[in-house]
Amino acid sequence: MALPVVGITVGDPAGIGPEIAAKAAVDPRVTAVCLPRIYGPSAAEARTRFAPGQLSGAAGQAAYDALVAAVDDARRFRIDAIATAPVNKEAFALAGLPWKGHTDLLGHLTGVARPVMFFHAEKLKVALATVHIALAEVAAALTPDVLASTIRTTADALPAFGIARPRLAVAGLNPHCGEHGLMGHEDDRVVAPVVASLRATGIDVTGPIPGDTVFVRAARGEFDAVVACYHDQGLIPVKLLAFGSAVNVTLGLPIIRTSVDHGTAFDIAGQDRADASSLIEAVVLAARLAHGRRS
Repeated sequence: MALPVVGITVGDPAGIGPEIAAKAAVDPRVTAVCLPRIYGPSAAEARTRFAPGQLSGAAGQAAYDALVAAVDDARRFRIDAIATAPVNKEAFALAGLPWKGHTDLLGHLTGVARPVMFFHAEKLKVALATVHIALAEVAAALTPDVLASTIRTTADALPAFGIARPRLAVAGLNPHCGEHGLMGHEDDRVVAPVVASLRATGIDVTGPIPGDTVFVRAARGEFDAVVACYHDQGLIPVKLLAFGSAVNVTLGLPIIRTSVDHGTAFDIAGQDRADASSLIEAVVLAARLAHGRRS
């Protein structure tokens, strides 16, 4: 069987994306499992056209254009998967783009209303019910439909990662899951009913479980993945346990997309100091998922 083709988008060309894309594309761990194809300005071209470490609408537009081209090729089956280097949300805004990152933009490009941001690491796997919104907006955004969709999408996707019968846990939104209303009602009124409803359909999901213990239990093997209510609730434990090796995967799309677990690192852009480990992990996982989809 021919090796899958994995498109690597360079992300914001003023960040470390072009550098780590170039490093990943020639790494033996990558070339052993796929044929890499880079989308966006090369490292040399990026240094000429974009000031390293400087926000600009032009860089945001270039990142957008590279992703659009890769998604188009993936949807036309010219490539088998996409692995993305990081974009910058402020640069997107300066370019007049309404999306806050890859996840919502990929949903728009593929016609998927609720893609799920999922972090895959050996020790811990986490899906996010809400993503890039202010903490003050989380409770209102965590509707039964949103939470149920996140759980279903995660349960449906995990068999592709070798987990045939996923055991999911849902982190409580409030401290101690609200203590029966003493510290918030969302866990009793939203999370618990959704979990009970989905369990009745055959999904192995448990919750709400207090956020200060659920990730420990998952890391010890009791659950295969945790659904977190908001961004930092899920990403702090993932990055604590697996920073540099965790892979951001967008679930629910008609294409395969993986990404790094870090940002654009403007502070070291253009200095040839960036570590490509996370992008290498992302490309290797994308190739693995593509191979599985072919089988």
